[in-house]
Amino acid sequence: MKLSANFKLSELTKSQTAERKGINNNPSAGQIDNLRELCINLLQPIRSNFDKPVIISSGYRSAELCIEIGSSIDSQHTKGQAADLEVPGIDNKELAIWIKNNLEYDQLILEFYKEGEPDSGWVHVSYSTEQNRKQSLLAYKDENNKTKYKPW
Repeated sequence: MKLSANFKLSELTKSQTAERKGINNNPSAGQIDNLRELCINLLQPIRSNFDKPVIISSGYRSAELCIEIGSSIDSQHTKGQAADLEVPGIDNKELAIWIKNNLEYDQLILEFYKEGEPDSGWVHVSYSTEQNRKQSLLAYKDENNKTKYKPW
């Protein structure tokens, strides 16, 4: 099923963990609607601007999949509102800055990026059909290897 000009539902539901563990990772009609809005409002504009494929490392996640990977079942991924992504050949920080300056989003997280290492980390984006917070954060590991977030 096509969600936008360059994105298919299968790209946003694919999970190696779900496949390996036999976990059902099929979204409901409402979650598919949210994924379509995510594609139309964020992913497709990114694809069109950079004129390169957008690689989705994590899109929709069922609650069971979230539990399996240690993520929150309240994550926007479970609602079909979020994706983790990269664009090959584009510095992840440059990508995040472009999104921050050009698109309407709910949450933007530059995750585990290391200055001077353009391929480090990834970008998390989310979109809500209700009200977008335009919250931008940096994710990093503290001295105890715990994930922390700070405003960006």
